[in-house]
Amino acid sequence: MGNGRILLAAIIGGFFLALVGGTEYYINRSALIGIVYLAASLLSFALYARDKQAAMRGKWRVPEANLHLPALLGGWPGAMVAQQAWRHKSKKREFRTLFWTTVAINCAATAWLMTPRGILVVKTAETTLLHWMHQILQWSG
Repeated sequence: MGNGRILLAAIIGGFFLALVGGTEYYINRSALIGIVYLAASLLSFALYARDKQAAMRGKWRVPEANLHLPALLGGWPGAMVAQQAWRHKSKKREFRTLFWTTVAINCAATAWLMTPRGILVVKTAETTLLHWMHQILQWSG
């Protein structure tokens, strides 16, 4: 049963990442949101792994807020897979409620980013990031 839950979480998360990335590329010709989702998912996955290992060893734990923030910023697919992979934070009702609230908020924000105003925000952010990267490369080279 555990492997089935991991697979289901991976399919749902992967489908969502592909849907968001593909939609954003189709609308914006940009991959910024998809890259942010992927990076936040990998960070979430790693934080859950670290917290699970710390819990098993009785060591310092990752604060719950530090697990929720990357999920809120787009890392919930990775967090969802990690919860199932390590059976970590998957039973605690208060944590789960807050987790699914972050998922809902993130999905609503992502839907807004696909609107004309949201697209303008994404394009502005992308232009600013590319400008900064260009400046950093000129400075370091």
